Amino acid sequence: MARMIFPNASETADFNLIQARLAKLGITLRRWPAPQDPRAGTLLGQKALSDPEKEELLKSVDHRFEKLQREKGYTTRDLVVIHEDLPGLADLLGKFAKIHLHTDDEVRYILAGRGYFGFVEPDDGQFLVEVAAGDYINVPANTEHWFEMRDSGRIKAVRYFIDTSGWTPVYTGRVREFAETAATA
Repeated sequence: MARMIFPNASETADFNLIQARLAKLGITLRRWPAPQDPRAGTLLGQKALSDPEKEELLKSVDHRFEKLQREKGYTTRDLVVIHEDLPGLADLLGKFAKIHLHTDDEVRYILAGRGYFGFVEPDDGQFLVEVAAGDYINVPANTEHWFEMRDSGRIKAVRYFIDTSGWTPVYTGRVREFAETAATA
């Protein structure tokens, strides 16, 4: 379940308040239960997944993809699986730990684990949103943000795209108010 964290270490888990604060930035946050069937549970509990296992898990949430295709025009999706033993993990996470934007929406449906999106507000304030299993977040194109894992060793998330080329980070040079953690260095 989503949680909002501020630079002074205060936080809230009030979903409606988090949704409202994100909406001011054009960001959509929804609660979509993760798959509950036994096979999906087995796959979600594994550290790593083969490509056929990823596709099997994606098929279990295809009703979400079909809805997003109709509503937003998304054309493709994949499943990102991050775990503590992933080769090149520090380099991978380092790309997204700096404040950046994308020219396409960044859309994630968290199926297992958790991660943290950081956001920059118009008044230059910053905050983190912890997303976990069952959270769907849509960060619109050109929204300044960053992503980190912090104390979370694993995450499985469906990524939805209109155009995958728009997913390349464009760094803004803005400095984060939150210190980078060892998990993102």
